[in-house]
Amino acid sequence: MRRWIKLGLMMLGFGGIEVAAARDATEMASGPIVIAHRGASGYRPEHTLMSYRLGLQMNADYIEPDLVMTKDGHLVARHDIYLSGTTDIADHPEFADRKRQREGLDDWFVFDFTLEELKTLKAIQPRPKRGQVFDGQESIPTMSEILALMKTAKAEGSKAGLYIEIKRPALFRKVGIDPTAALLAMLKEVTDAGIPVYFQCFDGAYLNEFVGKTDAELIWLIEGRKDKKTKSYVLEAPLALYGTKVDGVGLNKALLVGPDGTPTSVVDDAHAMGLDVHVWTVRNDQVPKGIKTVEEELKLLFSLGVDGVFADFPDTALQSRDSFMLLKAGPAND
Repeated sequence: MRRWIKLGLMMLGFGGIEVAAARDATEMASGPIVIAHRGASGYRPEHTLMSYRLGLQMNADYIEPDLVMTKDGHLVARHDIYLSGTTDIADHPEFADRKRQREGLDDWFVFDFTLEELKTLKAIQPRPKRGQVFDGQESIPTMSEILALMKTAKAEGSKAGLYIEIKRPALFRKVGIDPTAALLAMLKEVTDAGIPVYFQCFDGAYLNEFVGKTDAELIWLIEGRKDKKTKSYVLEAPLALYGTKVDGVGLNKALLVGPDGTPTSVVDDAHAMGLDVHVWTVRNDQVPKGIKTVEEELKLLFSLGVDGVFADFPDTALQSRDSFMLLKAGPAND
């Protein structure tokens, strides 16, 4: 597993914030990593074992589970704290009285349910145009079940890793459920099993709590904001502010290119700080305006020097990555 050389003396004027100042010189021969986003979520209901399993079968470099926590302290895989979009909870009259208002939503929330209760729900595809043929077949997986799947895959020869995200940690703490101890124990189990692992979060302050406490590589997720004047996505703060002792940044892909199609400097700036750059999210059925095909989008991202891409359709990203690397290598010598 790659680790970063930390230069503690390199200060950038943001209250003594330290950055990872030297990139690992060893690049993966196969090129940027491909992360199966929520599993192979373009083909199966997201965050199900079948979705993760398909990502493994497609030979994705990493499988991405988003984690939330149940009322009784179990880590489970969901992208959102609410349940209506990805489960059949609306069809469970026994939980009708659990529906409530929060953050402008009238919904059911994961931290109001025990693991036993959540296991009675079935996962569904949140994007109707992708089809519902696999709806209702699997329950919400626990992190323990996901790790068991990865251990089995490793025993069968897979080199795939886990790319784990914790969702809304400050909110979980606010409602009296702190996921930190469980996350640290889980990350140790993953690394002890010899499975490569990244740990990511949008909450930089929370992510910093893991510095020095885990061997997982830490990735700070950055969405940015849309500038009203230029209509382009920009960082909400200088990149140096994000570059604490993390190993890389997970960037909204909109931050990489301006509205006129001109690349920004964000990838080069991150690389100069010793940070890997992984971008989200590439979707075959949601290509950005001005780009004709998803293959064209992937080629653009790879040409900008990103170190990894999150993809709902990992097979497409892998094929495009391999094609790009073959063209980049040029003709073989006779």
